[in-house]
Amino acid sequence: MTHPSTLAPALLAWATRALGARPSVQDASHPRENSRVWQLSLPGDVHFYLKISPQPLMYERETLALRHAAPALGVGHAPQLRASSADHLALLLTAIPGRPLKQLVLTPAEEVRAHRQGGVLLARLHAAGDLSGPRRAEAEQALQAAADGAENHLRQAGERVTPAEQKLVRDLAGQLRDLRPLPLAFIHGDAWERNLMWSRHRGQAGWLDFERARFAAAVQDFVLMACATWVDRPDLRAACLQGYGRDLTPEEQHALKCLAALDAVSCLVWGPKLDDPHVTARGRRTLDRLVEGVFA
Repeated sequence: MTHPSTLAPALLAWATRALGARPSVQDASHPRENSRVWQLSLPGDVHFYLKISPQPLMYERETLALRHAAPALGVGHAPQLRASSADHLALLLTAIPGRPLKQLVLTPAEEVRAHRQGGVLLARLHAAGDLSGPRRAEAEQALQAAADGAENHLRQAGERVTPAEQKLVRDLAGQLRDLRPLPLAFIHGDAWERNLMWSRHRGQAGWLDFERARFAAAVQDFVLMACATWVDRPDLRAACLQGYGRDLTPEEQHALKCLAALDAVSCLVWGPKLDDPHVTARGRRTLDRLVEGVFA
């Protein structure tokens, strides 16, 4: 981990002004590069989070999402933006109930309930963005942009991807470019169990971390779950899409397969770079399933 564990005095002073009182501070960063998050606590067991975005684009995306789309999820289902600082790329956020699903040990019934509610909330988010003007153009070009990134990732992955797998990825990227227009949405962009909150006490779900939120094809929000959670748990796929209110169209299902190939190569680039064996394993497993023709 390369981030500092202490909060800079200037940021603490900024947060103190925004909250109206000096909070106690605890490092809450994820164990990965560029994660800088602190829990700020006030008397009365009131908690906030101060997050430093890794880069300006992520700050802009998360700020837009929290101001204009995430409120549609409802109180307690997404953080509220208390204050922001473009100079520091800093976001001061309210806490929401629960813990990330990835950190919990739940019964299968609880998991189904959490994923169903997660799907409900994604449907609200997808409908919340204003798809007009340049935002519609951004969404319409999202699949093309994803396909355009394939060659760069293949080059960086090198020998971790076999010639036959390289051909398959290129073929699927080409098919992605040829798809007819798909449903568009304002997507979360990082929708999986690390960012899906669940409160067992309240039986309530919520979504965190909107730094990759953007206008895109709606199906792009299901890639991470399709390549990870849903592989061994088709019941959670069914629950999420039941909550979402519809199944994927045949065209979206094919797009999901194409996008999974791109995600796999990306995992085989970033997994080794970040020394994250779980990301690497996800990419390898996805490619193996695509080669075997069992991805669904």
